[in-house]
Amino acid sequence: MPRPLKILMSTLLLASSPLLAEVKVVATLSAYASIARDLVGDRGTVTFIARGDEDPHFVKPKPSFALMLRDADLFVTTGLDLELWGPTLVDKSGNTKIRDGQPGFVSVSQGVVLRDIPDSVSRAAGDVHIYGNPHIHTSPIEAKAIAADIAAGLARVDPAGSATYETNLADFDRRLDEALYGKDLLALLPSETLDPLAREGTLIDFLSGRSYEGRPMLDRLGGWLGKGLPFRGEKIVTYHKNWIYFTDLFGLQIIDYVEPKPGIPPSAKHVKELVDEIAAQHVQVLLAAGYFDPTKPQLIADRTGCRAVILPLGPDEQGSYFDLVDDWVDSIAAAFAAGGRS
Repeated sequence: MPRPLKILMSTLLLASSPLLAEVKVVATLSAYASIARDLVGDRGTVTFIARGDEDPHFVKPKPSFALMLRDADLFVTTGLDLELWGPTLVDKSGNTKIRDGQPGFVSVSQGVVLRDIPDSVSRAAGDVHIYGNPHIHTSPIEAKAIAADIAAGLARVDPAGSATYETNLADFDRRLDEALYGKDLLALLPSETLDPLAREGTLIDFLSGRSYEGRPMLDRLGGWLGKGLPFRGEKIVTYHKNWIYFTDLFGLQIIDYVEPKPGIPPSAKHVKELVDEIAAQHVQVLLAAGYFDPTKPQLIADRTGCRAVILPLGPDEQGSYFDLVDDWVDSIAAAFAAGGRS
């Protein structure tokens, strides 16, 4: 369903809802809050529970978080099995309008093509996410689906603001497209053409085989993907499986993980094997989220000469999603440009 129509239908379904003086949005993650802030504009306020340097798997359901949710009009969450603490907080808040299935509940994973959906679930495989990998916001393309879900939720709880949310969503998508591809390429091809190619990993081949006015179309690729061309195809090790949407989009090859299985701390034996593998495959970069203990990644970097790149998975209090992705791309590009030396 086209996004404007999705928002319109949400509005019509709740046209009789009372007008809100101010929309109060609470998001589980700071990345979702940043996107919601761009959409809500001056019609409301946005707060979040888990910081970008905090592991979203293991947030303690504090009473203060339940108080945040008590008066919320909209609760924004991944909607998979990442924030298992979310339903507990909603129950404690006593706010029935933000429960799953109610107008004030938003699952931002709707419309996302999920990766890593397991064929079977067993504790022997570690902390496996049964619905698929939930770290969806690490791909800017999926951020557009996240924004569309939030905009639809805002229109449900605040029908009077639906036109504002539709306008702000269109502006968010435009800015994200320019940040991802650059204005030069978008002048030739719309994001509706580019997005499926980028998501499937065929965009670079598509552009490489074409030219326009005597200039290779690949030369027109700018933005984050343009900055990422120098490290496309490079091998990388990550700590946990929370970068797969990013690495798929930017064409990085994950050869192994610091965790032997998701959520399982690395043993000395696994670290030794990983050190040998990094040396054998000439891996230059080890990527880890900032909420993990940096001791093991740095130890591995020191033993191998690769560079440990430790990055937040979300912006700070008033940070922008765009600044967050800027930081990811620039930091990884700088690590590879430096030859991977720590």
